Amino acid sequence: MRRSWWGGLLRALVAALVLVAGLALPMVAPQPAQAVPPGTYAYVTNFNDDTVSVIDTATNTVVVTVPVGDAPWEVAVSPGGTRAYVTNRAHGTVSVINTATDTVVATVPVGLEPLGVAVSPDGTRAYVTNYGADTVSVINTNTNTVAATIPVGDAPIGVAVSPSGTRAYVTNSDGDTVSVINVATNTVVATIPVGDFPFGVAVSPGSTRAYVTNSDADTVSVLDTATNAVVATVPVGDVPQGVAVSRDGARVYVINADADTVSVLDTATNAVVATVPVGDAPREVAVSPDGTRAYVTNANDDTVSVINTATNTVVATVPVGDLPFGVATGVVPRPAPALKLIKLTAGGPFPRGGPGAYTLTVTNTGDLPTNGSTVTVTDTLPTGLTPVSFSGTGWSCTLTPLSCTRSDILVPGASYPALTLTVQIAPDTPRRVTNTATVTGGGATGTGIATATTTVDRKQQHKPPHHDRPGHGKPGHDRPDHGHRPGPR
Repeated sequence: MRRSWWGGLLRALVAALVLVAGLALPMVAPQPAQAVPPGTYAYVTNFNDDTVSVIDTATNTVVVTVPVGDAPWEVAVSPGGTRAYVTNRAHGTVSVINTATDTVVATVPVGLEPLGVAVSPDGTRAYVTNYGADTVSVINTNTNTVAATIPVGDAPIGVAVSPSGTRAYVTNSDGDTVSVINVATNTVVATIPVGDFPFGVAVSPGSTRAYVTNSDADTVSVLDTATNAVVATVPVGDVPQGVAVSRDGARVYVINADADTVSVLDTATNAVVATVPVGDAPREVAVSPDGTRAYVTNANDDTVSVINTATNTVVATVPVGDLPFGVATGVVPRPAPALKLIKLTAGGPFPRGGPGAYTLTVTNTGDLPTNGSTVTVTDTLPTGLTPVSFSGTGWSCTLTPLSCTRSDILVPGASYPALTLTVQIAPDTPRRVTNTATVTGGGATGTGIATATTTVDRKQQHKPPHHDRPGHGKPGHDRPDHGHRPGPR
């Protein structure tokens, strides 16, 4: 069995990193915010620099360099473009970058030697392969905590989530297999044999095919995602590693690490239709959101090659940091406030025929303060609940419509004074009621929505005094076990 020099490098890195695992690793110093204008950017991990280079794709220049953890390996950008997730191999962590400010806003501990990372289409989960632990960590991106740890095959490297959001595919390099994860249950539902030393994986836009690079076989395995079977094996260049599918699904770009080339596959024929020379020891590839460019990291050149996908030629070479590995592209949106509505019920279950209360709090979870325009909270009560009062310090509220407004500035991370909504519960109100409220305005994009489901109980009736009950004072009434004997009543 032939093992590539890249495979040898992987094993050498493993050994070296095991030696330093017990040592104190350098901490990343906080860096000042370095905001970039809205636009398309490529994020490149520099393994030896412990940094991420941010390339403005409009000018093909590095505009920001972001310090991250030790030995950054791979990077993925969230679908909305607001976050970039970086695996720090020697730290056993993932750095979360706020792309609006290009600062690390969270560091998430994961498993041993994290390598690959992919974000779900809805942006709520990030999947991280732990090479040294044979697991995948599932990060809840709302809380930046690990929500699940999934055992997979031997020495996992690459991971990709299907655009349908139902499956994650993991390459097990020493197992020569691909683990298929059901993301709803966080369990492995299939294990697919592929070629020798599978490295990278990418899924077609329609989620019907997955493409796996077999680094020591110089091939790409094409998987039918419906049957979890290999339907084609395509010869490519020497030591294929990174892989990406074009936005229209017509082409697959395969990095050939020892050949210093990129193979371009036609997905209709599963044949190589072009070979593009790039830099020394290319490592990973990412396609721009508009599909017009492919970005290739050249590890030994400390550069990124920019390929025009229409002509399959290199149109720019961008200097980056030391030993660039991972690359991902994304559209960074214009920074804006983001208003989140938190609604809680007060006092437990609501009594039928009695009063109830909700507490509503508006928080700015975005990157900028609100802009002084009106912020409006609107509540839609379910059948059976009638509003009695709606108020909060600084708010102007009405019962018809049921809403409150204000326009003072709310800075990021801060909350307005809470609103209290009191209601009257009708005697015939259903057993469970769900209330929905929304918040809009202040320059925020979209609508913040919150719901609260509450149990409605029968109103407690007045009970007569103990001495009025029949039988009071009869012999045996004062026995310790009276009325509390075990067994059915």
